Amino acid sequence: MLALLQKVGAFRSGHFVFTSGRHSGSYVLKDAMYAYTRETSRACRAIAERFSAGGGSSSGGKDFGVEAVIGPAIGAAILSQWTAYHLSELTGREVFAVYADKDGKGGFVIKRGYDQVINGKKTLVVEDLTTTGGSIKKVVEAARAAGADVIGAIALVNRGEVKRKDVGNPPVFQQLLNLQLDSWEEGECELCQSGIPVNTDVGHGKEFLARGK
Repeated sequence: MLALLQKVGAFRSGHFVFTSGRHSGSYVLKDAMYAYTRETSRACRAIAERFSAGGGSSSGGKDFGVEAVIGPAIGAAILSQWTAYHLSELTGREVFAVYADKDGKGGFVIKRGYDQVINGKKTLVVEDLTTTGGSIKKVVEAARAAGADVIGAIALVNRGEVKRKDVGNPPVFQQLLNLQLDSWEEGECELCQSGIPVNTDVGHGKEFLARGK
């Protein structure tokens, strides 16, 4: 996973603001991967192998019985499609792919009839990158509210030492890559104190500056 992110130019240096509001001198532009379909497919194949007997040692020979895959829009909607495709190929059964929409209030809602698709099904939650686990947790909760049996959650990159309890306590929480990046709370940011400009092209720097910080 690390080599893949390096290949697509996902690592950036500067002064960035994460979704969580924390600041960092490093940023993983995970959206850069989605332009590369083969690389995206490879990453999702690795996820699928962890949750199917067809993955061999990756899953410990266990088939988790995944029947549907869901991810938070926007990026993880792509992950859910590819992961469901590879699970279908590995298991020989049809695995559905859906996604959760942002509700405009900081949460997620499952609509477009997707709530009926996952109702009663063993469902895997996928995410590209997690810092606090907040997005995954909201999707886990929304999926459960729709009647899904959430059997696990997985992120491509765990950037914040996120644990299972942080994402709603699904039976399993995994990641393809653990990545440690120095970051600071807004009021303790060393980069702000040094006067280094905030990047407004990626991350949430534009919103940060709009608040007059």
